[in-house]
Amino acid sequence: MKKPLLAVKDIVQITGITARTLHYYDRIDLFKPTHLTEKGYRLYDRSSLEKLQTILFLKEMDFSLKEITDILKLTRQEQKQILKKQSQNLLSKKQRLETIMVALDEYVSGNDISHLQIFNSSTVLPLKEQYANEARFIYGETKAYKVYNETLENLSVDEKEKRFSDMEEIYKKIASCVDQDPSTDEVQRLIEEWKENLMHFMTCDAELLACIAHTYKFDARFKSYFNQYGNEDLADFLYSAIMHNINR
Repeated sequence: MKKPLLAVKDIVQITGITARTLHYYDRIDLFKPTHLTEKGYRLYDRSSLEKLQTILFLKEMDFSLKEITDILKLTRQEQKQILKKQSQNLLSKKQRLETIMVALDEYVSGNDISHLQIFNSSTVLPLKEQYANEARFIYGETKAYKVYNETLENLSVDEKEKRFSDMEEIYKKIASCVDQDPSTDEVQRLIEEWKENLMHFMTCDAELLACIAHTYKFDARFKSYFNQYGNEDLADFLYSAIMHNINR
């Protein structure tokens, strides 16, 4: 015949939780024993086991112990309403985790962080917006930046994608020449192509070109961005090639 009361070791064996967890639940008044023996041993009846299983279920549903304490005081219908809402919360978290996993896989595969859609469903601004705000903060008062901003605003989405795609193709071509001297005709021809594409957005004088070259070389984010084109030296190579183009 089965025992009418369960000891702590019985609960541990049935549920898999630890004795320490049971003692903690008792201390915070979440799950108390049905009886205490004269020696202070905790005993639980079968209905207590059902309550514990409900607690463990709610904990798996991502409720805090404080929330679980409050939920257990509600009617079954009130509990169902809370669980329906929690279902939606968990669905949002699932979608968020899926986005994070895709971004993580892309980053591990070599994509630059600026291309990842990691902050699109977050209170943190997407990286492209962060970069735009940073540029506005640093260059917002310059004529070149104002021209750049106005040009972007007048371009359609397709036109923007085309311009940025063209620039990426130029970077790939330059990356294939990274073993050459930056002053060679082929490299300088590609730098002229890069400048021509840049001119679609702004008027670039020698000072601005030097500033861009300096950013490529010394901003770690640009070094990381250029790594996706296959060579860790590309940022330094671009700096040297642009500076040669300015000074020749």
